[in-house]
Amino acid sequence: MSKKPSQSLVAELKPFVAPFRFDGSSEFHLKSQKTRERGGLDKGQGEEIIEANHKRLSDFQEKLYAQGRWSVLLIFQGMDAAGKDSAIKSIFEGIDPQGCEVHSFKQPSTLELDHDFMWRSVIALPQRGRIGIFNRSHYEECLVVRVHPEILAKEKIPSRLVTRNIWRERFEDISSFERYLARNGTIILKFFLNISKEEQRERFLARLDEPSKNWKFSMGDIAERALWGKYQAAYQEVIRHTSSEAAPWHVVPADHKWFARVVIGSTIVGALEKLDLKFPKADKASLEEFAQVRKALLEEGKGGGTKLVLGKAAKK
Repeated sequence: MSKKPSQSLVAELKPFVAPFRFDGSSEFHLKSQKTRERGGLDKGQGEEIIEANHKRLSDFQEKLYAQGRWSVLLIFQGMDAAGKDSAIKSIFEGIDPQGCEVHSFKQPSTLELDHDFMWRSVIALPQRGRIGIFNRSHYEECLVVRVHPEILAKEKIPSRLVTRNIWRERFEDISSFERYLARNGTIILKFFLNISKEEQRERFLARLDEPSKNWKFSMGDIAERALWGKYQAAYQEVIRHTSSEAAPWHVVPADHKWFARVVIGSTIVGALEKLDLKFPKADKASLEEFAQVRKALLEEGKGGGTKLVLGKAAKK
C-alpha cells in the first residue's frame, strides 16, 4: 500500500474523526459537545460511508490477522441506550470472527473482586493480529464506582489506600497502562457515545412500547437515569484525565445512530490505514518450494505419478 493513497483516505475521513477526537492537548467540556451532530450529511450519504468503511475494515482486518504484529483495542462507553451494542453489531457485521472478539464487562464476579480493578480487562486483551472490543471496560471503575461509592467498599482494597485521591490515582494507572500497551503494538481507540437525556428517554419508551425490545429494559436503567448529572461529571473527568496521543477519546454524537456509526467506522479505518498493513511475503526458499508443490498438484490433476513428500514434490 503506497503512502499517497493512505494520506488520501485519511484526509477523506478526517471530517468525521478530527472534530470528535481528544488527545489531552486541549481543554475538554462535555456540555460543549453536540449530541445531534450529523457532520453535514443526510442519512443516505451516511449509509454510503458506512458501507464503504465496512468493506475497508474487512480488508484491513484480514491483513492485520495475516501480519500478526499489531493488535487493536476498541473501548466503548456510554449511558444506557446510547447505542453501544447496535454500533458494535453494525460496524463489525460480517467481519471474520477469528480475528475479532467482543467482551462485555458487567458487575464484577467474586473471582474478579479478588483481584485488582484492571485484572479482568488485562486477561481479555487482544492478541497480536486481532481486534478486541470492550463493551464497557476498566473505565467503569472511574464511572459507576465513582457514582456509587458503596461499590468501592466491596473491592477489598486496604482502607488506608482508599483516599480522596483514588480517582486521580486510577486515571494515572490507566493512562500508564495504555501507554505501555501502545508501546508494545496495541492501537487503542476509545469511544464515548454521547447521547442526550431526551434521546435516552425516547429510546427507553421504544423499549417499553415494542415487545421485541422489552428484554432490553431494566428498572435499574431508570435509577441510573436519575443520576444523569453525576455520570456526566464523571465522564468529563475521565475524558479530561485519560485522553492522550497514544489512547485518544472520541466523543461520538449518538442521538443519530447512523452518524455515530459513520464516526466510529471512520475512526477505526483511518487508524488501520496508517499502519500500512500488508499480507506477509513468502521468502525465496518458500517460493521455490511452492513452485515444486504447484507442479506436483498440476501433474496429479493430469493423472501423473508425482506425489508430495513432506512438502516437496518427488517422483514415485
